[in-house]
Amino acid sequence: MGEHNGWLIWASYLVGLLLSVAPMPDFMELGRPLWLAMFITYWILSVPQRVSLTLTWLLGLAMDVLYGVLLGQHALTLTLIAFLMLTLQQRVRMFPLWQQSLVLLVVFGLAQLVQLWLNALAGNRPPTLVFLLPALVSALLWPWVFTALRSLRLRFNVN
Repeated sequence: MGEHNGWLIWASYLVGLLLSVAPMPDFMELGRPLWLAMFITYWILSVPQRVSLTLTWLLGLAMDVLYGVLLGQHALTLTLIAFLMLTLQQRVRMFPLWQQSLVLLVVFGLAQLVQLWLNALAGNRPPTLVFLLPALVSALLWPWVFTALRSLRLRFNVN
């Protein structure tokens, strides 16, 4: 029965894309959470067989189009996050939420550094460590995102 509830995974990706471009106050924009990355990470930890690197790449391309940036920029960083999380998945899923948050801080931080490097190559953004703020905000939000998505996954029996 759970196989038919894959729509929930797709719906969360759509929500992640929408939250990624939803308007925010200027002072909060610098620390915009990496919503799509967190949702992809949750599904990798819960049902890794339902997440592919190809799908992650395509979601990243959709983000590139939404943001109007260099095509492949978000695709590369999201695929990097997915690859690292798929690699670490067996261990990380056993960690308590606070340790998962620390792992995500490092993984998302690495992805943000790659993003910073790509922006610098494209000449878009001055290199500054404030660019790591979304990784920190996302790591702090992780326990709530995890709990919310887990309750949805259990309620709709997604496996």
